[in-house]
Amino acid sequence: MGYLQTTTACISLVYRTQRVVYKNMRCPFCSCDTTKVVDKRDNREDSSTRRRRQCLRCGKRFTTYERIEKVDISIVKKDGSLEKFDVEKIIKGIKRAINQHSIPDSDIYAFAEEVEKHVFNSEEPISSRDIGVMILNWLREKDPLAYIRFASVYKDFKDLNDIKEEIANLEKK
Repeated sequence: MGYLQTTTACISLVYRTQRVVYKNMRCPFCSCDTTKVVDKRDNREDSSTRRRRQCLRCGKRFTTYERIEKVDISIVKKDGSLEKFDVEKIIKGIKRAINQHSIPDSDIYAFAEEVEKHVFNSEEPISSRDIGVMILNWLREKDPLAYIRFASVYKDFKDLNDIKEEIANLEKK
């Protein structure tokens, strides 16, 4: 097969793949299950794919989104019970501990995503204690005052001496 024939074969293959007719994606207007993809765009921020589709029966266009389904992962609580991992709890806990503008939201979300990846990629179940330590270490570097606020709840300080002791430990490091 010569160069020209190979190129023509590749072009016709690409042309054919762009005209693929999809089954089981129902048109919201006429419920027909034969559609074609007119445009496809990947969104790197939330790992989704946006597809602009056209119904082959009525000709109307509609948009679908494809996202990766997250697996339910459980973490081990202090009392030994299992609880579904929720990244929003991490974000809320950090936001409660910080001043409104001391750490940008983008940093908080990036850290929460990092914790989430760590939990999902772990071979063994992660304990809530391990996640708390990760948050404390991160806050220690970002905002010492937020670290003390978070530690006071996380470590369950009983009195002012516990807080003073934690501040002394923070100043040593």
